[in-house]
Amino acid sequence: MLINIVLNGKKISSEIAADCLLLDWLRAQGCASVKRGCETSNCGLCTVILEGKPVLSCSVLAARTDGKRVETLEGLQQEAAEFGAFIADQGAEQCGFCNPGFVMNALALFRENPDPNEEEIREYLAGNLCRCSGYEGQLRGILNYLVWKKEKGKKEEAQ
Repeated sequence: MLINIVLNGKKISSEIAADCLLLDWLRAQGCASVKRGCETSNCGLCTVILEGKPVLSCSVLAARTDGKRVETLEGLQQEAAEFGAFIADQGAEQCGFCNPGFVMNALALFRENPDPNEEEIREYLAGNLCRCSGYEGQLRGILNYLVWKKEKGKKEEAQ
């Protein structure tokens, strides 16, 4: 079957098998940030943004994304690098395996709720598995990023 997807701003037409998972299709397109973790939709490693909402690509058929927009970390490099520095500053990327999923979910959260409180952040990121850090470093990084973003916005308004 033929699908047409806008992947990271680029229109792509592709022939796929009916049972092809979005995760597998994205990996075939060179999106190495989309990782296979648990294969049970429980770890968040395969998170992508589909039509503006975070989804687990291991539980979405590629055919269901026909005609839609999909964003991966590869398409959000500047935004992800800016935010990722705050996670790294807190030592919350020890092995780095979970980072793409955390970053994708955090960026989706910021789009949906630009000023989340700590409880909202914890709730939004609850589906992300990290075996190294205990999640507190990610939370501190997110909170620090939000403070920085507010200060940056105030400076830009003043100019």
